[in-house]
Amino acid sequence: MDKDNDQALVEGFRNGDRAAFAALVSRYQQPIYNAAYRVLGNPDDAADIAQSVFLRVAEKLDGYDPRFKFFSWLYRIAINESIDLLRRNGREAPLEEDENMPGADSANPEWQLGEAQLSRRVQGALMGMKADDRIVITLRHFSECSYREIGLILDVDEKTVKSRLFEARGRLRGLLKDLQDTRT
Repeated sequence: MDKDNDQALVEGFRNGDRAAFAALVSRYQQPIYNAAYRVLGNPDDAADIAQSVFLRVAEKLDGYDPRFKFFSWLYRIAINESIDLLRRNGREAPLEEDENMPGADSANPEWQLGEAQLSRRVQGALMGMKADDRIVITLRHFSECSYREIGLILDVDEKTVKSRLFEARGRLRGLLKDLQDTRT
């Protein structure tokens, strides 16, 4: 995402330009929803989080420090809101089948079925992990954040991010060991 363009939109909204805020929402609503969904595993909860994140942003924009990427600040709010929801509900996350899991766009129906099953299996394993593991994997592999960005979002240094990611990948690999055995 373009940091300079984000800064211009933030400044525009601070100066009363509602279209600037609408542009930020349009740009980041889907990535925020995706991050929340990967943490929560529930589409309705993820939609609620995405909405509450932008309400919080509108209320707390004065607290944003422009020395940092808006994207990182926004993701940190989304991850914190998601964790708070998990805690309020007294659960790590539901393990549910998602019939809307995106499959491949190939014309081959058998390939599509196999990819959809694999995707559901990986998603199921991910949802079976602790929230901290899901968060770091989601930010790195699904949201494509750099180690530095993840560190800013989680308020930890890059070495800690790398360590957490290494350990989380190992745990995910263990959960998906049966898939590795059938593919080799």
